[in-house]
Amino acid sequence: MKKLLLGLLVPLFIVACKQSETTKKEPIGLYETELFKAVQMSGVFEDSKTFVDLVPKKDIATLEEEYLNTKDNQGFRLDSFVLKNFENKSLEGLQFKLDTTKNMYEHISNMWDILKRSPDSVIANSSRIALPYNYVVPGGRFQEIYYWDSYFTLEGLMVDGEEEVAQGMVNNFAFLIDSLGFIPNGTRDYYKTRSQPPYFSLMVDAIAHDNETLLLEYLPQMTKEYNYWMDGAEVGDSLNPTKRVVNLGDGHTLNRYWDAGNTPRPESYKEDYLLAENLESDSLKQQLYKNLRSAAASGWDFSSRWFGEAGGLASTETISILPVDLNCLLYFMEKTIAKAHGLKGDEASQQRYLALAETRAAVIQAYFWNETEGFYFDYNVEDNSMTPQLTLAGVTPLFFEIATPDQAAKVKDVIMNTFLKEGGLVTTLEHSGQQWDAPNGWAPLQWLAVNGLLNYGYVDEAKEIMTRWLTLNEKVYANTGKMMEKYNVEDLSLLSGGGEYPTQDGFGWTNGVALGFKKILEDLNRPN
Repeated sequence: MKKLLLGLLVPLFIVACKQSETTKKEPIGLYETELFKAVQMSGVFEDSKTFVDLVPKKDIATLEEEYLNTKDNQGFRLDSFVLKNFENKSLEGLQFKLDTTKNMYEHISNMWDILKRSPDSVIANSSRIALPYNYVVPGGRFQEIYYWDSYFTLEGLMVDGEEEVAQGMVNNFAFLIDSLGFIPNGTRDYYKTRSQPPYFSLMVDAIAHDNETLLLEYLPQMTKEYNYWMDGAEVGDSLNPTKRVVNLGDGHTLNRYWDAGNTPRPESYKEDYLLAENLESDSLKQQLYKNLRSAAASGWDFSSRWFGEAGGLASTETISILPVDLNCLLYFMEKTIAKAHGLKGDEASQQRYLALAETRAAVIQAYFWNETEGFYFDYNVEDNSMTPQLTLAGVTPLFFEIATPDQAAKVKDVIMNTFLKEGGLVTTLEHSGQQWDAPNGWAPLQWLAVNGLLNYGYVDEAKEIMTRWLTLNEKVYANTGKMMEKYNVEDLSLLSGGGEYPTQDGFGWTNGVALGFKKILEDLNRPN
C-alpha cells in the first residue's frame, strides 16, 4: 500500500513543480533584472549566495518595476527594499547544543537529525528545487542538497543504519533525472546550467550492496544520466568539443566539465563580475565566466588545477581540460549500467556497455598516465599534453581499479611521499589561496585515496592516512565542537582557509567519511 501511495504522490509532486515553474519567469530572467544586479554589486549581503536563496514576496516582474520606479527617490535604501520584499525560508544555522560528554562519532550520529530535511513544499518564486523525499544537507550556508557531497554523506548514513534516508536521497536524485534530465550541481534553479561529478551510480551501487536487484530499479535513470554526459559524442568535427564531450582525433571520446552559461554565476555574481571586469572584450569575459562555472561543475571550485600558464583565478581554463577523475566516474557508470543489463538478462546491452567501459579504461591509461612521474594527470586538449600539476584527483584510477598493480605501486609512493601531511592528504602542492589547494585537505579525496590503496592491498598506508585524518577531525572537534567542510592538513594549529566563503561547519561529507573510516579501521583491526 505504501509503494502504491508513493507511486501516486510522486507524479502529483512532479506536476505541482511543473505548474509552479510555468507561473514564474525563467531563472535567467530573474537574475538579469536591474534589482538583482544592484543587490549583488552593492554588498547588501556579505555572501552573494544569501540573496539568491531569499524568497520574493511578490512576482519578480512586479518587484523589478517597483524598484525601477523608486530607486532614484530621495531616501531610498536598497537594503530596506530587500528586507521589505524578500524573506528567508531556509532553516538557518545548525541549532544544536554542544554536549562535551559525547565523542565525535556520537556527535555525528546526533547531527543527522539536524541535517535532515523533510520533503519540500513548492514555494512560489523560490530558487529552491523542491524534492519529494527526505534528504540530508551539507550544513552551514549549504541548505540544499548537493550532488557529489551526497555520495560521501550516504556512505556514513549507511554505516549509521540510516538506510531509509539514504534511499530517499537516491530517490531524490532519480526524481531530478526524471524531471530535469540530469542532476544539477545543487537543488537551486541557479544551478540548472551544470551538473557535478556524477556519483549517482555509486550511490545506487552502495544502497544495492545487499540487494543487487535495486540496480534494475534505477537503470532508467542511470542510463538517462549517462546520455546527458555523452550528449554530443561523435557529432560534428571530431576535434571540436561539444558540451561535456570531447571527441578526440584518434576516434576516441572523453569527457570534461562544462556549464551551459556564459554569465557571472548568480550565487557569486559580484566575485565573477569583478574578476572579469578588466578583460578587453565581452567574448573574453564570457569565456572566463564559462570556465569559472565549469570549475564549479567539477566540485573543485576553485583550484590551481584549472589555471592556465598565466596562473591565478582569472586564467581558469576548465573547459580545455579532460579531468582524470571525471572519466573514471564515467567508466564506473558504464560498468554499473552493464551490470544492471546483465541482471535484466539483456546480454546485448550488457556487452555494449562493457565494451564502452573497456575502451574508456584504455583511453584513460593512454591520456592520463605519466610513467615518468608514476602518477595520473589531467589532459589539456588545447595544448595536446598532460597538465603539469600533481593533484589528488590522480588517485581515482585506483579507487575504480583501472590502474595496473605496477601503476598502483607508483601512485602509492607519490601519495605517501608527496601528498601525505601531518593531518592527512593535501589536495594539491600549490599554495594558491584557493580552497582546493594546499594546505587544505578534503574528506572526499581522503576517501578515494584510502579505498584506492585498499583495493591494491596497501593496508598499512591506508591505515596511516585514516589515522592522521581522524586524529585531526577529533582535535578540531575537541577545540570547536564542530565538524568542518575542509581542514588544514599541513599546520594542525590552524583551520582551513581560502575560497569565496568562510569555512563551513556541519558537515555532511566529513561526517560520512569519518564514520566510514572508523568502520574500515574496526574491520581491519578485527581478529580473523
